[in-house]
Amino acid sequence: MNSGGGASGGQYSGAGLGRIQPIQYICADCAATNEIKPREPIRCKDCGHRIMYKKRTKQMLHFLAR
Repeated sequence: MNSGGGASGGQYSGAGLGRIQPIQYICADCAATNEIKPREPIRCKDCGHRIMYKKRTKQMLHFLAR
């Protein structure tokens, strides 16, 4: 049976189900910051380049190793 699994956590879980936040990416060609939503084409809005780097989060990540 499926218990509604999937990855726990992340930007699509919990209270934010109604609103989808755009993710910030940095263009590899012109270094411009772009906000891209899911299902939107990966392309720089300034130069049209298709290689983008995801911006590092400021939120501290904690992993439990067992």
